[in-house]
Amino acid sequence: MNSKTGVLHVVATPIGNLADLSPRAADVLRSVDLVLAEDTRQTGILLRHYDIRTPVIAFHEHNERKQSGALLDRIARGESMALVSDAGTPLISDPGYPLVSEARERGITVSPVPGPCALVAALSASGLPTDRFVFEGFVPPKAGARDSLIAQISREPATVVLYESSHRILNTLDAMAAHLGADRTIVIGREISKRFESFYRGDAATLRAHLEADSDRQRGEFVIMVEGAGPRDPAEDEIRRLLELLQPEMSHGAASRVAAEWFGIPRKRAYALGLARDRNGRSIWE
Repeated sequence: MNSKTGVLHVVATPIGNLADLSPRAADVLRSVDLVLAEDTRQTGILLRHYDIRTPVIAFHEHNERKQSGALLDRIARGESMALVSDAGTPLISDPGYPLVSEARERGITVSPVPGPCALVAALSASGLPTDRFVFEGFVPPKAGARDSLIAQISREPATVVLYESSHRILNTLDAMAAHLGADRTIVIGREISKRFESFYRGDAATLRAHLEADSDRQRGEFVIMVEGAGPRDPAEDEIRRLLELLQPEMSHGAASRVAAEWFGIPRKRAYALGLARDRNGRSIWE
């Protein structure tokens, strides 16, 4: 144990291939007093592979707020700790934010140990523009929230990156087909850095059919990358204005049917515009 304040290391770990652990990350995991792991079983596999015998405790979304204070007290007294997630870079759609935020507030040193990150790895191999991108994390599991997010994405000019699970990937592609149509290129990265790593490219409906044709393609963890929207159609402002006028008088679905008939556009497109958020983060129906 050190005689001065310790360090909280935020350590990126492999997202599939155990050989991707950096030498520096291995050294840090060996040298710290304690490893804080999202899943001790998963992290145990990695530590045993590298013959690292540092003590490990569970630190995840269900206990992080309760444990953070006591752990930071120990770091303040001189211990050093390493925060790891199941795979990839901690805090990127993984636990750890309360711990790191409080550590910064208390003046404790937080040191990142860079390494694998699924969104960056997938994006680098996608063939989509990478100069600007938006990361939205996991797609919401409930249909209404999922539709709202995808409607918002339909207007985003930058490449959008999302995570999705195996049991919801088809539902998400259904929603994307409805809101994005056939003009937006989507790239799906599956099982990045693992044995069955695959990339699929096409519009949402085509990709949905491709995955449905083989259940093995629906297995694993997915990174979905969506091409940014083209220049905004000025008519969208007129459609949204009509929807705003109709909103107090009728339901979202009824207003969408009226707008679709008036402007000669698909009803699903009018419906999506009602869900899409403006620059102030507001949608018409909320």
